[in-house]
Amino acid sequence: MTKPQLRAGPPLAFIPPAFNPWVQRATCLALPFWLRTQLAIDRIETRGVDSLVDLYQDLAAGRARFLLAFRHPTLDDPFCMLHLVTQAVPAAARRRGISLKAPVHSHFIYDRGIPLWAGQWVGPFFAALGGIPIQRGKADRVGLKVAREAVVNSPMPLALAPEGGINGYSEQVNPLEPGVAQLAFWGLEDLHAAGRAEAMYIVPVGLQYRFHQPPWAAIDRMLSQLEQDCGRPAESRGSLPADPAQVFYPRLRALGEQALGLMEQFYSRFYRADLPRPADLEPADRPNQVIGQRLRALMETALTVAEQFFGLPGRGTPTERCRQLEQAGWNWMYREELKPPITLSPVERGLADRIAQEADLRLWHMHLVEKLLSITGDYVLANPSAERFAETLVLVGQVLADLKGTPKPIPPLGRRWVQMTVAPPIRVNDYWPQYQENRRAARQAILDLTQDLATALQETITATPQS
Repeated sequence: MTKPQLRAGPPLAFIPPAFNPWVQRATCLALPFWLRTQLAIDRIETRGVDSLVDLYQDLAAGRARFLLAFRHPTLDDPFCMLHLVTQAVPAAARRRGISLKAPVHSHFIYDRGIPLWAGQWVGPFFAALGGIPIQRGKADRVGLKVAREAVVNSPMPLALAPEGGINGYSEQVNPLEPGVAQLAFWGLEDLHAAGRAEAMYIVPVGLQYRFHQPPWAAIDRMLSQLEQDCGRPAESRGSLPADPAQVFYPRLRALGEQALGLMEQFYSRFYRADLPRPADLEPADRPNQVIGQRLRALMETALTVAEQFFGLPGRGTPTERCRQLEQAGWNWMYREELKPPITLSPVERGLADRIAQEADLRLWHMHLVEKLLSITGDYVLANPSAERFAETLVLVGQVLADLKGTPKPIPPLGRRWVQMTVAPPIRVNDYWPQYQENRRAARQAILDLTQDLATALQETITATPQS
């Protein structure tokens, strides 16, 4: 089947939240089945939930407002958060003889681009669950205004991922974006302006995915498939070694080096990139450091290729540059001048579609970098558990699927359970005096609060047991 050609259209419209309790109830009823059959998650264990029970009570009584700041290692996290809020919290309240005011739910921030790849039905569905879309590559005034209003006046809290995107690793926290802290301070500003005395909290929530049994056989099969995809002979012997991690790690590193070499050849040949040669970088005793250096050089090249096409200066962190590229692409694909009732001639329509398709092609480089950003040379080496092998293989597999032109989600490599940890709430009011001093002090208060949130999220992580 031929893939339908992308067509240019009007700017992406804001999808306003329209919480529907019936949709929420139906979704919650289907959630256990979805977790078991689609996500291979058999159970979710929660810790520290009593603090959320107290905060939901305080929210209903007008004593507090709060945001849920959750770790974001996988696409499955929102389903786990839905379980936490709609099932674990009410269950903990019942054990204490507490009746919480309905709805025990939360708004949530999601990327406006999700309905573009997941299906247009996702937008109305997320809206019915209280979702608030944000365009990440610009100052989305409409989305931020709605989120700010929800923080201050909604009967539900707001959930969002301070890492900004999926990082792929249960045991590694990516650098946090300052949006959670900024929203909390804006909320306090609005509360004080309205003469309201509620306290403001940020609740850190950790998520870790664990296998019931280490899926070494599935890891072996996936390694073999990825080796073949890269033109390497599969090294599987058909039976598991006594110490799988000891045998699989050299294969994983060799696979990474092979894939990295293929990408370097691609950019050197067709984009005339001057990439460093491994022999010029490699210290004899630190090969993993070389992989990191090569990855950074490759990502810089891929970003530059896309930025040159869109005429962007290439400033900021790699994540910030990805967001700027995404927005630049959307500006060419979803254009102000194509708002209804505009009528284009056939030639104008063809040219508009052509530039939209070219923009989409250039964004491929940005999406590649987004996936590569999470890969490190040390994550598995530091603790060669089945979980870390599986998470890294999934990331590598997603990159190779992009390179093959067949991007698709990779199913879990085994049955899993999830550990969710609700850390002690962070009281934002404690940072308020500093925030109020002046602009420089406010920026520092945001940084301090973000760092304390990062520390709290890191502390929710417990080492995966060696198998």
